[in-house]
Amino acid sequence: MDPVELNPKHAISPSAFAALLGRPDTPLILDVRRTERFEFSPSLLPLALHVAPESLDTWLKERPPQSAVVCCVYGHQVSEHAATQLRDAGWEARYLLGGIEGGEPGVDSPALLQALGASPAPLLRKRPDLGVTGAGGSRWITRACPKIDRIACPWLIRRFIDRDAVFFYVPTTEVLAQASLRQAVAFDIPGAPISHEGERCSFDTLLSAFSLSLPALDLLAVIVRGADTDRLELATPAAGLLAVSLGMSRRHADDDHAMLEAMMPVYDALYAWCVDQAGGRAETHNWRPQ
Repeated sequence: MDPVELNPKHAISPSAFAALLGRPDTPLILDVRRTERFEFSPSLLPLALHVAPESLDTWLKERPPQSAVVCCVYGHQVSEHAATQLRDAGWEARYLLGGIEGGEPGVDSPALLQALGASPAPLLRKRPDLGVTGAGGSRWITRACPKIDRIACPWLIRRFIDRDAVFFYVPTTEVLAQASLRQAVAFDIPGAPISHEGERCSFDTLLSAFSLSLPALDLLAVIVRGADTDRLELATPAAGLLAVSLGMSRRHADDDHAMLEAMMPVYDALYAWCVDQAGGRAETHNWRPQ
C-alpha cells in the first residue's frame, strides 16, 4: 500500500476523525455533499452541518476562521476543493478520506478501499422527526432536577449529534405539553419519543435512534445504565458516576442548566476513559508508598 495515497496532505482518516469526537474541542464538521446527494442519503457524520458547495463562499463570510473537517460522498474533488476554500479563508481545514461512502470502487485503489473498509467513519442516522437533519439547532425537553440520564443524554447530543442543540428542563407534569409549545423533543419521561425501554435507559434509546455505534459509547451506556437504574454491579465506574451526579445536583439544586454545564467535563473525562478501555489502553493507578 502506498502510504502517501493512504495519508494525503490535508486529509484525515476515518479512525483519526473518530478520535476527535466526544470532546469539547471537536472541530466543526461540514458536510458539503451536493444537495441532491445529501437529501437522498439517510446518514451524515456525527455533528455534521450541511452546506451545499455552491453556498460555501457566502456561508464563510458569516463565520470567523476555526478548525474544520469537511466531507463529501467519496472524499474526492468536492471536499478537497471545499477544504481549500476554507484554508484560503484562514481556516484550519482537512477533508475526510473516503468521504461518507468510504471511497469509490473503480476510482480509488484496492489498497485504499481495503484500508477504509477496515476502519470506516462513524455515521449518524438522520432523524427529521427528532429535529436532526444536518441543519443544527435541534430542541429537547425533559423533567427538571436532572441527575444522570437527563444529563447523559444532553452530553451525547452535544458531543455526537448536534452541538447547537437547545435543552429545556420543566416540571414533570408540563413536559409533554411544553414539548408541543416549544417544538422540542421530549426525552426521559413515559410517552416521550426518547425514554427508557425495558431495562435500558434513555441514553441507550438515543444511541439506537441515531444508529450510533462506537465501542466507547457502548461502554459508557452500560455505566450510565448502572448508575441510573441502581444496578451498580453492571460496571465498576457506575458507583462513582452516581456519587458525582448526586453531589453535583446538590451543588446546583436551583439551576438545572448549571448542573448540565458542570457535568459536561465529567462525561468528557468518563468518555475518554471509555475510549482507552475499549482500545486496550487501560491505565491503573499503581503508586505504592514505601
